[in-house]
Amino acid sequence: MRRLLTGIVTGLLLLLNTVVMICPLMVFALLKLVLPGRGRDYASAAVMWFAESWSAIDKAIFALCVPTQWDVRGVDTLRTDTSYLCVSNHQSWVDIPALIESLNRRVPFFKFFLKKELIWVPLLGLAWWGLDYPFMKRYSKAYLEKHPELKGKDLEITKAACELFKRQPVTVVNYLEGTRFTEAKRREQQSPFKHLLKPKAGGVAFVLAALGEQLDALLDVTIVYPGNKAPGFWDLLNGSVSRVIIDIQVHELDPSLWNGDYENDPQFRQRVQAWVNQLWLDKDQRIEQLRAELA
Repeated sequence: MRRLLTGIVTGLLLLLNTVVMICPLMVFALLKLVLPGRGRDYASAAVMWFAESWSAIDKAIFALCVPTQWDVRGVDTLRTDTSYLCVSNHQSWVDIPALIESLNRRVPFFKFFLKKELIWVPLLGLAWWGLDYPFMKRYSKAYLEKHPELKGKDLEITKAACELFKRQPVTVVNYLEGTRFTEAKRREQQSPFKHLLKPKAGGVAFVLAALGEQLDALLDVTIVYPGNKAPGFWDLLNGSVSRVIIDIQVHELDPSLWNGDYENDPQFRQRVQAWVNQLWLDKDQRIEQLRAELA
């Protein structure tokens, strides 16, 4: 009963915060559509301020209502006046609060690449649209074979989004696995990693190509939960998640990662893919070490 009440109270407070904060955020998001030049930039800055304030209040609600210990590591050198590329493993909806806990107001407000269907999420879909989050439509290989004209559409959306990101500091979050990790998916993919799905390099390659000179560093985020199964969002709301480790490693970015043609140069594509695979090999080992701390 206690956890049920905790979950209901926490959920209602988060919903109230969403309803209150989305109104001014959407006002300035709509102003972005009509204001020219500097006016649009000021409106964008206002949208980011409301998003960060919304997230800060969410953090306060979690701190007040649930006993979760957020073990955040590696944030001492982060800055809000530059742009970052952020890659993370992906297991659960709790990954989003974990990023908020670790990165909000330590780096520029982050932008996700979202599945197109998420635009219909009540309230949040509108907020994500107002924040210029790119909505991606993913197609299976079989579907693309039947509709080859759709090949590369996601990369076009990535390029268009990155043009918007050039106007102010930003943290671009990319989930390289493309979907949430499960053991069943890992086996189906025959992934060579113990705790991760196979990474996809195409999206991050185009972010690097569009924003490379603007990016200060790579934020390599590793999120680990207790137990053998990632918690659901309700588990977080009702206080069932005892501890979350968010380990952030900051890496310099080699300019050679964006000085090439990923689509048409096989050697360059292989270089980027090798870099991504090495990131994932290191992350897989780090997850093993961090999970041992929670055992």
